[in-house]
Amino acid sequence: MFSQSIDCVKYLVLPLLFLTICLGLPETTSGQSSRNNIEEISEDEMEVVRRVRFTGNNNVSARSLATLVRTRSNREFLGIRRFTPWYYIWQVFGVGEEPRLLDRDVVSNDIDRIRLYYENLGFFEAEVDTNIIEFRNNRYEVSFLIREGPSSRIKSISYTGLPEFDDESIRNNFFRQSNFSGRRLNDSTFSYRSDYRAQELREEQTRIINFLKNHGYASIQRDSVRALLKKSTDNQNELDVLFTIRPGEIYTFGNVYVNLLGPEGENSFDDEQILEGEPYTLPGYTITLQKQDAAQTHFDLLKEQIRFTPGEKFDQSAYLRTINSYQVLGNVLINRFGLSRDSSLPDYSIQEIPVYFDMQTLPRHSLRAEFFGMRRYGFGTGIGGNYNNNNLFGKAENFTLGINTSFEYVPSRTLSEISPRDEFGRRTSSGAAIFQSYEVRAEYSVPRLNFPFARFTGSRWVESARTRYALTYSQSNQLFFDINSDIRFNLRYEFRHSRRFTSLVDLLEMDIVDTNPSAQFRQNLINEFGEGSFEFLRIEQDFNPQFSSIIRYIFRNQNTNLIKRDYGYFSEYSIALAGNIPYALDRYLVNPGEIEGSLPSPFGISSNDLSYSRFVKISADYRRYIPITQNTVFAVRGFAGMAQPIGQSENIPLNRRFFAGGSNDIRGWNPFRLGPGGISPDEVTIPGGEIKLALFKEFRQVVLHDIFGAQWQIAWHTDAGNVWYGPRNTFRDEDNVDLLRDGKFFLDSFYRQIAVGTGLGLRLDWEFIIFRFDFTFRAHDLEVGWFNNKLMYFSFGIGHSF
Repeated sequence: MFSQSIDCVKYLVLPLLFLTICLGLPETTSGQSSRNNIEEISEDEMEVVRRVRFTGNNNVSARSLATLVRTRSNREFLGIRRFTPWYYIWQVFGVGEEPRLLDRDVVSNDIDRIRLYYENLGFFEAEVDTNIIEFRNNRYEVSFLIREGPSSRIKSISYTGLPEFDDESIRNNFFRQSNFSGRRLNDSTFSYRSDYRAQELREEQTRIINFLKNHGYASIQRDSVRALLKKSTDNQNELDVLFTIRPGEIYTFGNVYVNLLGPEGENSFDDEQILEGEPYTLPGYTITLQKQDAAQTHFDLLKEQIRFTPGEKFDQSAYLRTINSYQVLGNVLINRFGLSRDSSLPDYSIQEIPVYFDMQTLPRHSLRAEFFGMRRYGFGTGIGGNYNNNNLFGKAENFTLGINTSFEYVPSRTLSEISPRDEFGRRTSSGAAIFQSYEVRAEYSVPRLNFPFARFTGSRWVESARTRYALTYSQSNQLFFDINSDIRFNLRYEFRHSRRFTSLVDLLEMDIVDTNPSAQFRQNLINEFGEGSFEFLRIEQDFNPQFSSIIRYIFRNQNTNLIKRDYGYFSEYSIALAGNIPYALDRYLVNPGEIEGSLPSPFGISSNDLSYSRFVKISADYRRYIPITQNTVFAVRGFAGMAQPIGQSENIPLNRRFFAGGSNDIRGWNPFRLGPGGISPDEVTIPGGEIKLALFKEFRQVVLHDIFGAQWQIAWHTDAGNVWYGPRNTFRDEDNVDLLRDGKFFLDSFYRQIAVGTGLGLRLDWEFIIFRFDFTFRAHDLEVGWFNNKLMYFSFGIGHSF
């Protein structure tokens, strides 16, 4: 028989607060203890912990143990042993970080924490002792001496008490979803040879509970599922694990009650609707909907979010999906939800479990003004205003209307560096310039999927969904050309599969750009390249009016805080097919059977014909954030992308290419001014590229806490990468020489054209915003080589660069 019983709650490793409760240890932190002691004793009498060591920990890293114990030394800068500048500042000026004092009671509790941690990892015979050494007057080194002993392994996993299901596939799915499912020894026992981890047993316990709750067993609790251990007779370090399950009774959903208050939240209702019978409920059950007139919301919206049918077998996953559906509407706030009227535990003496939702609508209208700074060629500022209606027609339709305008001042020196040359090789610009732009944007969205994906709304693999329609009109004047009008329309479907996974489908994205290159710019191109030259024709083509359309799929996988970015990862992968709509219009409507490569401007928007291009574009972006210490994060990002023209198209439109440089890309180079390949910025004739490779890394170290309400971080960054022309981007002169060769991607030489920038920066990290200041040197300047450029380049940004 099984001789040892595990209380799975006891063996939970994290959070540490639970271990404190489990062990009955005091919850006072060493920091609080230090503050109390500092007030009572002088500095000379303080017993300061200067180092904490771990010995004998062959299977657990010292860093893991250091996060577990409460006995700690002062924070070390960049992990340099005993280099604690914030403590030194406190000693001199009385501000900074107070000394971490020795508390022998805390050390004793730390011994228990370490021992319990090892038990969770299967080292049941682990022994922990401590050695406290005063190596200098009132300066101590605390060593934790660990004898780990043998580790235990799980030999087999068995289940007993699992109920029978009408559908045999449900039982098979139960076993198939288990992390312990190995070679099957019998109908409920599996061979599983791996190290013992109490946390894995805890996760399996949670999985069993959730699985049964999703199949009607609503009353099952943690004490209904226990793991029993038995040591193998052949090897005392091998364990057989038996999960004993007491599922309880099967329950059904009872009546549903949904109450919706207006923004003022008065507890009286003006309207009520009771739904009974198909398709809403099974016979004998009801859905009661109540609302105030001030809520301005249709009953249809409330009932459409219910993902289960009253009277059916209880399903916790459907209940949770219903909660999530209400939460993502955007116009309501859930005040209370539960399986009883007062949100206490359900009454399991009754087989029907009622469901209650009490909600309140948010204010319907809102106005927001914003001011922002920008840096492109120079420095600029802008102002914008947004009107939002979060419940336009009473079914959580969201409508936003925004207007933004900006001004950018470009100094004469910067302007002279980037302006074209005349026929004598002189820069044509003289004096500073101010560029301005404005944009009007309207967006309409609904919290569901519309045609053609409407049938997927509420599917098990769609946790929440939204359909967005966006229309934008903008104008701007630029250094080289003016945008007379830019009209963009986007139809996007958003599928949130889970907390981590999201899919975005741009079913229809169209962009009509009417540009107007200046006469001076055209003349400068003629002076520099010649009127009939390839460079003149291609650059003119880039700035011609264009009509583009794109179908795009994006998949995101994230497990990080998108503001702090101090743990986890973020990844995004996309594939796009462009140009098929204008191609179809050109081939079948404008001149049937003929392909002109351009279209007349629709609705008389412009007197210019609109060119188009067909291409395929793919990209992959992966970012990883690794905490090294409590105050240090190592961040790394990799990016790869490629765009390839298809059909009769030979190039990618300017606004669809890859670019390099800027404060959020490869720092040390201005936006769009790096590459392609080894071509000098002064010689770039066709900006942007069809291929991009980039690698970024940052070490971020917190140096000051809560100064002006912010965490101050020092960051060491290194960015590397470039863009290149693709294989179809070719032009040869009369001698058959490829004039774009230096900017093209070749496997045997591309690595020599990788630009590298590195430097230091400062981050001011508030709760919801981060200011970033970076100072970068060009470690590998493609024009002058490695470490030959001594200039420093400054960049500013909002948020982390990646």
